[in-house]
Amino acid sequence: MKTVDLLYITMQNFKTRKSRFFFTILGVAIAIAVVLSLVSFGYGLQKSLLERITTAESVLTLDILPSDSEVISIDDMVVTKISHVPNIEKVSPQASFAGQATYNFINSEITVHLTNPDFFGLDGKLPLAGAFFKKGEGKKVVVSSLLAQLFNISNEDIIGKKMKFAFSVPNPRKPEEPQQVVVEDFTVVGVLDGTGNTGVVYFNRSDFPTLEIEHYDLAKVKVKNSKAMADARTALVGMGFTVSSVSDVVSQANKIFSAIQIALGVFGTFALIVAAIGLINTMTISLLERINEIGIMRAIGAAPQDIRKIFLVESTLIGFFGGLSGIILGIIGSEMLNLGFNILARSFGGVYTRLFAYPLWFIFFIILLSTCVGFFGGFWPARRAAKMNPLQALRYK
Repeated sequence: MKTVDLLYITMQNFKTRKSRFFFTILGVAIAIAVVLSLVSFGYGLQKSLLERITTAESVLTLDILPSDSEVISIDDMVVTKISHVPNIEKVSPQASFAGQATYNFINSEITVHLTNPDFFGLDGKLPLAGAFFKKGEGKKVVVSSLLAQLFNISNEDIIGKKMKFAFSVPNPRKPEEPQQVVVEDFTVVGVLDGTGNTGVVYFNRSDFPTLEIEHYDLAKVKVKNSKAMADARTALVGMGFTVSSVSDVVSQANKIFSAIQIALGVFGTFALIVAAIGLINTMTISLLERINEIGIMRAIGAAPQDIRKIFLVESTLIGFFGGLSGIILGIIGSEMLNLGFNILARSFGGVYTRLFAYPLWFIFFIILLSTCVGFFGGFWPARRAAKMNPLQALRYK
């Protein structure tokens, strides 16, 4: 039997039994939609979380702290020494001090971080509003959202505001006489997410070229590529530092989310099994209704394999169309849930979050899966139809 004739017979069977095949396809579509929504929810959470905690640079960054502050510390000489370690591309230290911010005659206690523009990217930070200060820009600061709240200003409105800051830095030459720093008209250019009880302000280290810093609290070290991470870590540990990295957190998070996605996929598979049973039931009923038709086809020369192909093509097409429909239903349903969640979140002051993600490979996998379910769901009825005796089929009532 030619392929064209096979498809023609299949479509005619669909037309004569529209309701039955429609609901069977709908059952497969709903099952596929459930699988797609559950697994895409897992992918969406994973993508949303990793986008918030990482940047491209932070994945290649190592965080170093002195393992014993009495034995080793991070100062400018150590930073220079670290920068000469093989496979290390850049080093960005940060020093922290207590300080005070003043705006419209209102004072607030703050934590001051002296760093450089590279630090934000290496730390995986992303601005809630505005942008980070850049190399060569003077008198720019980045503040935490908590500082904006303390001054009763929104994250967007604090951008461009000029403030006065004061902080004290230990003097390595005269410990009894701390270096007092008071600066005015520093412009807020960016806002970071902030927690705790104290506002945080990030200053560009280059704005204070004469300020002497005895030691830094920590440093971010970027390596050239992922293959060099292990060697760089070993070298830094050998220098007496405690080393950690965002990539360690990402690796653990990926393992956890992989387990979550598998669990969600298993729950969705139960719906797919129910749909497969419904498909088998539909094809079995179709077989019983068409026994006389099978006998006639065999009598006029149709081979057993032709009968088998007719039933397999029908069930496979049901699975294929069910998969396509399920993807459409799943995406529409997921997007409606995502919209509803974000409307609710924004009403409570939250930010927009994308809960669902649809990897292209998973879309193709879902279509292939539903097609295979259709094929194997129709295999038993097709085999039974092919083995049917033509004479008995013609006599069947």
